Amino acid sequence: MPRSNRPRRSAGGAGDDDEPGLDRLLAGWKRTETRRGISWNVQPVSAASAVKAYACPGCSVPIAPGTAHLVTWRADGVMGDASDLAARRHWHTHCWRIGA
Repeated sequence: MPRSNRPRRSAGGAGDDDEPGLDRLLAGWKRTETRRGISWNVQPVSAASAVKAYACPGCSVPIAPGTAHLVTWRADGVMGDASDLAARRHWHTHCWRIGA
């Protein structure tokens, strides 16, 4: 019988990557920056990991899938980590650097 070359499902089943949780987002390399007196968590997203389109809040131009960019969220929010993570934003790297 011929060998099947179809990809196999992971042991966890479908839907494991539907919504990134706090642990998954924090697992990558990140740093903390202070802008205008507010602490922000800043995490780069590689071009290979960027699979969805987002609107950059700095310039309102879409960030196309496959484009390296940054994800930011408050590091000092009063509503807790889960709330801050839910309010994260995706920025073009240049837009975040110039502080748009």
